Amino acid sequence: MNQQLTKNYSPGGDTCAGCGIPVIVRNILDVATDPIVIINATGCLEVTSTIYPYTAWKVPYIHNAFENAAATAAGVEIAYQAMRKRGLIDKKIKFVVFGGDGGTFDIGLQSLSGMLERGHDVLYVAYDNEGYMNTGGQRSGATPIGASMETTPAGKKSYGNKNSRKNMMQIVAGHGVKYLAQANVAYVEDLRKKAKKALAVEGASFLLVFQPCTNVWKFPTSDYVKVGKLATETNYWPLYEIENGQYKLSLKNDNSKPIEEYLKIQKRFKHLFAVGNEEILENIQRKVDKDWEKLLKLSRE
Repeated sequence: MNQQLTKNYSPGGDTCAGCGIPVIVRNILDVATDPIVIINATGCLEVTSTIYPYTAWKVPYIHNAFENAAATAAGVEIAYQAMRKRGLIDKKIKFVVFGGDGGTFDIGLQSLSGMLERGHDVLYVAYDNEGYMNTGGQRSGATPIGASMETTPAGKKSYGNKNSRKNMMQIVAGHGVKYLAQANVAYVEDLRKKAKKALAVEGASFLLVFQPCTNVWKFPTSDYVKVGKLATETNYWPLYEIENGQYKLSLKNDNSKPIEEYLKIQKRFKHLFAVGNEEILENIQRKVDKDWEKLLKLSRE
């Protein structure tokens, strides 16, 4: 492995085979030009990188519960600003939060909102695997319609999760954040560019990174890049950024693939292809198309 990529985060961690979370972490830390302090919400990243008495982290690291990583980051950042003002610290330090979708969309949403509203100089990175994966695969506010999860199993009386996932990008944008972007672990160069821009922002910034979960989504461990690319190629997960309120597409997909190409590779959606569920698939496609058209319009305004 490239030694440069492992200077801040060790190789050989305990994530599941085929997990892209270490790729996200290493590439974001690799583009940082200032010293980094990490605040990590409970989740897949935390439980696989800090198995006592070992740690994968080579930078200062704080572990917090699901609900308060952003609040802790805000407190540490303001303490740092006070110490710098008094001349006790003379170097620039950047604070980065890593949280899963459960700790971002749901349990930690209140503290994240407060951090964003106050404009703390913190980059918040949400790695989105669309569920509570380190506790068995329960649905979260990021779980898409139709997914069969531990708490929304598909069966004779249910087609899986019946709720739409929260539009976290819109929620964050509503706080007036200077820079936020949607990225995908399958598009590493795009992720690195966005991370570099987010780290350069003075004030709060936000990255929402698509992270396919081989364990709960149930696809071959070698296919996480393939699944990630299909998410973007079908317009389910478009790549874009919002800078000072202006929308900009990172990849314009003029010949998108049908959403079935993305769904059929994952066993969490296998039941949707049974006879009688055609309307559900059509509704999912309509939702994807509608959201894509809305994004196109916003990026032109």
